[in-house]
Amino acid sequence: MRTCTKIFVPVLGGMAVTLLVACSNLKTPATSEVAVSSAAVEGAVSAGGSEFAPVEMNAARSKLALARQALSTKGYEQAIRLADASRADAKLAQAKANSAKARAAADALDEDIRVLRNEIKRNSP
Repeated sequence: MRTCTKIFVPVLGGMAVTLLVACSNLKTPATSEVAVSSAAVEGAVSAGGSEFAPVEMNAARSKLALARQALSTKGYEQAIRLADASRADAKLAQAKANSAKARAAADALDEDIRVLRNEIKRNSP
């Protein structure tokens, strides 16, 4: 019985220390997640997300602000979740902006092709 106790107590103590270290290290991932999300929001703005996907951009900015607030109040897990959600909204806004720009470029090419076809028809005998 004493042999089990001699082994069990150090193992339990080691697990408790590991748990404490893991919980105390949440600040670093939360800080980096918020920073990455901030960069994603800035990238979406640069891509034209505010113009082409205003709803998603507003959601990304709101969630980023909430993540920063949670980070300042040491709500690290919540900050990570909100930062992830903000980054997802920012990526969606950026994708929508890129899609809208590509669609506009394709429409412009279609118009150019239409004009050229009309020119060819007009100049054909």
